[in-house]
Amino acid sequence: MNALDFLANRYNDSLQELTTFLAIPSVSTDVASANDVSRCAVWLADHIRHTGFPDVRIIETAGHPIVYAEDLSAGPEKPTVLFYGHYDVQPVDPLHLWTNPPFEPTIRDGKVFARGATDDKGQVFLHIKALEALRATTGSLPLNVKLLIEGEEEIGSPNLAPFVENNATMLQCDAIVVSDTPMMAPGIPSLVYGLRGLAYLQIDVTGPNRDLHSGSYGGAVNNPLNALAHIIAQLKDEHGRIRIPGFYDDVLELSLVEREELAALGYDDTVLMNDVGTTSLFGEQGYTTPERLWARPTLDVNGLLGGFTGEGAKTVLPSKAMAKISMRLVPHQRTADIAAKFQAYVETLVPPGITVTVRDLHGADPVLVPRDTPAMHAAVRALEATFGQTCRFTREGGSIPVVLLFDTVLKSPTVLMGFGLNNENAHSPDEHFSLENFRHGMDAAVRFYQDFGTITP
Repeated sequence: MNALDFLANRYNDSLQELTTFLAIPSVSTDVASANDVSRCAVWLADHIRHTGFPDVRIIETAGHPIVYAEDLSAGPEKPTVLFYGHYDVQPVDPLHLWTNPPFEPTIRDGKVFARGATDDKGQVFLHIKALEALRATTGSLPLNVKLLIEGEEEIGSPNLAPFVENNATMLQCDAIVVSDTPMMAPGIPSLVYGLRGLAYLQIDVTGPNRDLHSGSYGGAVNNPLNALAHIIAQLKDEHGRIRIPGFYDDVLELSLVEREELAALGYDDTVLMNDVGTTSLFGEQGYTTPERLWARPTLDVNGLLGGFTGEGAKTVLPSKAMAKISMRLVPHQRTADIAAKFQAYVETLVPPGITVTVRDLHGADPVLVPRDTPAMHAAVRALEATFGQTCRFTREGGSIPVVLLFDTVLKSPTVLMGFGLNNENAHSPDEHFSLENFRHGMDAAVRFYQDFGTITP
């Protein structure tokens, strides 16, 4: 029996194990869930140990633990792969929008529904199953493997950077594999080679020393909500172009070849419109939708707070207002530079009688991974053999800060081989993972590890 047959025969068992994994509410941002996050780490470590890894550790950090495992028995003549993933998940709010409870995994319509199903437990688990199948059918792995699965990705991985920096020798490898990105479309394999970065800031606006009656004071005292609306309105023009001076100075423009490749993907705007329930799309003029999503920077208001928002009417002129703003960045922009330019520009927009404070909350630099590496070629062959389709190269609009960390510290090429889909509600109610992609993902992972294991390090 080969590894692919092993996976087919044990598919139902693997699915049952996945649902057990998904049922653990490992919400890293919730202090009340800390024990469940630790419990999830213990379950995962035990399961990895059960698959045959000789060295499995739960490594405590200042926050949630890291699960680390390695099998180096293939020896120095074989390449070494570091697989990275995360076992923590997003909060579940709003709970009432879930069809089934988020930590009671439910299978319907060829999908498994649960928080963490696609981001990232399902994608982590398929690699563990692939490695188990290889070991079970051959007695060993075709290459050296290290697993690094953290519990803080959804809160910005605050303790991962010092861990990687302090353990760079232990983590040395010939390639890094990450499965936390989407495929282009169902049945169409793709590899992501570019990730946008992020600058996330908060604007706090203060006016009078208390909330005021809008009849008694309106027209004489500047309203912080009005002032905030004025500031936000100046951040972009009517064509979607960001007005911050110097914002586009370092943007790496798409090459003609890249634009042709993206055009050849056959992206259909109506698919996106139907998915999100809108009648038209909006973005920076002069670029197609894939270019806007994957290779152009953005600026969006993520939250607004201020004044009276309850039932009925209350004629109040609020004392304070707040906005949260995110900017997705592209190579070669840098989050610190963009945050500084954002703050400097906002300060020029402050109207009289108003005090504004800008806080930098979170950031990550963008990254491009090399496409012409042995590991990338092995991934292409594995995906094409599994899906029977030509593998496409795409970019991704989101951020995975650890990729830049690995590039900087470990200096090993990364392969972003994801099996999720963009419409699987990651971070939203009714998150799910295609069972077809779960099956294909296990097969593709087997083929990748077999293929890359034949390469001389």
